[in-house]
Amino acid sequence: MGKNLHRIMIKGGVTSPGELKDGIAMLEAVGLKEVFFGSRQDLLFPLEGGGDTFLDNISKFDIDVESDRSVQNIVSSYVAADIFEMTHWLKGSTYLYILEGFDYGPRLKINITDPKQRLVPLFNGNLNFIASENEDYWYLNIKLPGWEKAAYYPVLIYSWDITAVAKAIEDLYEDVDNVDELSFILNKRLNTNSRTMDRVLKVPYIKFPYYEGMNRMGLDQYWLGLYWRNNRYDLGFLKELCGFCLDNSIGKICITPWKSFIVKGIKKSGRDGLERFLGQRGINVRHSQLEMNWHLPVDDREALELKKFLVRSFDQNDISTYGLTFGISNDVGKRSHFASVIIEKNAPPSIIKDFDVRPTYNVLHAENFDPNNQKYRPFAQDVDKIELPGLLMELSKKYFDQLGSEPKVVASTPASPMKEQPVRKVYQCTACLTVYDEHYGDVGSNIPPGIPFSEIPESYTCPVCETSKAGFELTEIRI
Repeated sequence: MGKNLHRIMIKGGVTSPGELKDGIAMLEAVGLKEVFFGSRQDLLFPLEGGGDTFLDNISKFDIDVESDRSVQNIVSSYVAADIFEMTHWLKGSTYLYILEGFDYGPRLKINITDPKQRLVPLFNGNLNFIASENEDYWYLNIKLPGWEKAAYYPVLIYSWDITAVAKAIEDLYEDVDNVDELSFILNKRLNTNSRTMDRVLKVPYIKFPYYEGMNRMGLDQYWLGLYWRNNRYDLGFLKELCGFCLDNSIGKICITPWKSFIVKGIKKSGRDGLERFLGQRGINVRHSQLEMNWHLPVDDREALELKKFLVRSFDQNDISTYGLTFGISNDVGKRSHFASVIIEKNAPPSIIKDFDVRPTYNVLHAENFDPNNQKYRPFAQDVDKIELPGLLMELSKKYFDQLGSEPKVVASTPASPMKEQPVRKVYQCTACLTVYDEHYGDVGSNIPPGIPFSEIPESYTCPVCETSKAGFELTEIRI
C-alpha cells in the first residue's frame, strides 16, 4: 500500500449504501474525486491538501478513518455467501453477527472465511478462522509475526468465541513461540465453548469464479458485480449507485479482495432499472476473465502497465487463463498476494541502483496452481519483461495439463509443446524463496560470482529475510 494512502475500514468488506454514501461525502468534502479498493476489503485514498488540515477535516465525520498502518481490517467471505458454493450452515447473518462483535481495531490480520469459495483468501492472515462442517465451529490456522510456519489450533473455535479468542491472542502473542504454548495459556485465561477437532481441514480445489455482471441469486433476486480495471472508482458514480440502492431497498454492498465490489439482494422488479442506470453512465459489466483475475499493488501505474501488456499478449494468442489467478509484487519473497502465479519485480543490484536499467522479474507458481496450499515453486528467475508472456503462456498450459488429475511426477519430456527452457541448480531460502545462484554470487554479502554454496561462510544469511545458511535448500530454476 502506498505510503500516502489512508484507509476507511470496511469491517469484513461489508457496508450499507447509507454508510458508504456518508464516506463518499466525506471524501468529496475534502476535494477528492476517486477512491481505491484495497486487497483487505477496505477503501484507500491519498493524503492531500497539507496533511494535518486534511485529517482535521476528515475528523468532523463519523467515519472510521485509519492512518495507523499497524491496525488491520478484518477480511471475510461474506461477499461470497449466497452467490457461490458455501458451507451448509454458514449464512450471511452469521458473518454479520461475528463481525459486529469486534469492538477493537486488530493489529493482527484476521480472516473469517468459508473454505468452499475461492473469491476471498483463506490463509493470508495471522489468524485465519475457517468454517468447519460442524455448525458454528471454525478451524483456526495461525501464523503469527515471527513464526516460520503456520499451525492449527488444536480445537475448533465456537462462532461466538471468535472475538474473545482473537483479542486474547493479540494481547499475548509476542510472548509465545508455538501453538502448544499459545493453547496452554488461552485455556487458562478463557472459558470457551470449543470442540474437539475430529478431522483435519481439507480445502477443496475450486476454480476462480467470474464475479462481474448481473447474475441470478436464488429464485427471484440478483447480484451485481462491478470491476474497474484501473481501480480508480469515481466518487460521483458510487454516490449515485448508493442512492439507487437506498431507493430500491438494497441493504448491503460488499468489497472483494480483487478491488471490485458486489451488490447482493437486487429484487427482480429492480433489475431493469439498475441495468438502465448502468447503461446511461456507460458502465462496462463484461470485462474479460483475462484481466479480472489479477492482484496488483494499489495505485502502481508500472504494475498496471505490466498487467495490460501481459493481458494483451494472452488475448492476441487466444490463451485461456480460466481458473488461474496472477499477482504482481514489488517485494521479492512477500507472499501476501492470493494468486496461482506471482510475478516478482527484482530490485536493481545496489552497485547499479543509480543507473537506468531494465527491470528483471521472477516467476513463481503455487504447487498444483492452488494458492491455498501456500507453497510456491520458482519457474523462472531474472527474466526480462519481454520474456514474461511466453513464460506465463507455458505455465497456463501446464496448469490445464494437470487440471483434474492427481499430482504426479513430471516426465522428462515436457508436456507443453513450447520449447523447454534450460534449468540451473541453485539454493533457495525456504522462508522467502530468495535464490543464491553461484553464477552471480551475492555482491551485497561480498561473495563474488562463481563461489559454490558449499564454500560460502556458515555465517551467511539470506539478504532479504536473514534466514541462516541452513535454511536454504537445493532446487532448480529455468534460465
